[in-house]
Order: sequence, then structure tokens, then C-alpha cells
Amino acid sequence: MKCIVGLGNPGKKYEATRHNVGFQVIDELAKRNNWAVEKKKFNSLFTTEHVRGEKIILLKPQTYMNLSGGAVRSFMDYFGLGEEDLLVIYDDLDLLPGKIRLRQKGGHGGHNGIRDIIDQLGTKEFKRLRVGIGKPKSDSVINHVLDPFSKEEKKYMEGSIDRSVEACEAWMESNFDEVMNEYNK
Repeated sequence: MKCIVGLGNPGKKYEATRHNVGFQVIDELAKRNNWAVEKKKFNSLFTTEHVRGEKIILLKPQTYMNLSGGAVRSFMDYFGLGEEDLLVIYDDLDLLPGKIRLRQKGGHGGHNGIRDIIDQLGTKEFKRLRVGIGKPKSDSVINHVLDPFSKEEKKYMEGSIDRSVEACEAWMESNFDEVMNEYNK
């Protein structure tokens, strides 16, 4: 079983913001596979599907970004998932728009959603897919992550969302080391 979590904030107000790129990847992944992330449980929207006989959970916590860990922990406990079964997709200020990076583990890098997941799970040992949103030029970080992408950034973001979806689909059918080698180029 594998669980792919996209981080973001619920509601129309945040829908197209930089901070919601994790939700955007989950939505595109679901769309391409004709899945609906509409079931509700543990303050989350989710779906369970099967790919080549393996159960796949797509998850969008609805707790707001900074409290994502409780929802993730609840799903892991309920479905008996281990950290090795978890992939978390989130925005990253340290990567330029259009860039993605996959990692096996690591710290929170100042990302409060990841910080809460680490706190709730008690480990840094879970897979991540970081989607670049770039650093603010003059704005505060809070304003930057809660603003929508500029027209120019949108061009790059479409490509990074596509590559992120492809990486998720590859992980559904392969091991994560192979996926990292392919998509971190």
C-alpha cells in the first residue's frame, strides 16, 4: 500500500496559491487516472484506488497546512501504513518554479506543514516530492506562499506539476530510488 499526500490549505481562497501546489499535483494525478478525491475522513479528502493490485491512497488534509501532521498520522494508523509507504508533496521556496526534487528523508527546511508531519510521526524518514515555487523578491514569505503564481511562473508550474504527477505514477509501479534517479536529473 502507498499513500501520496499533497499539502495545501482548504477553500477557494487558497486554491490557486503557491502553498497549494501539493493539492494541485494530487488533483492532476486524480484527473489523469479518472479518480475522485472526494471521500471524507480524519479531516481530509481522499480516495483509495488500485494500481497493479496495490492499494494507493491519495490524500489532501483539510486541516490547513500547519496542522497537516494529525491528518496524515490518522490515515497511517487507520490503514496500518509505515513511513516507507508515505510520499508527501509540498511547495519549496528553495527551488525555482518549474523544478522538482525527490528525497528519501530530511528535515523540515522551515516548512511548517512538514514540521508538523515530522512532529506527529516522530520521524524524518518519509519520502518527499518538493515542488519549487521560488523565493519572494520583495514580499514577505507569508504573502509569497499565499499569492497565486504570476503568468510567467504558471508556464513553469504546469511543467513541474506534470513531472510531479509522472513521478508519482512511476512510484506506483517502481521503487523510489529508481524514481529519484529519473526525476532528479
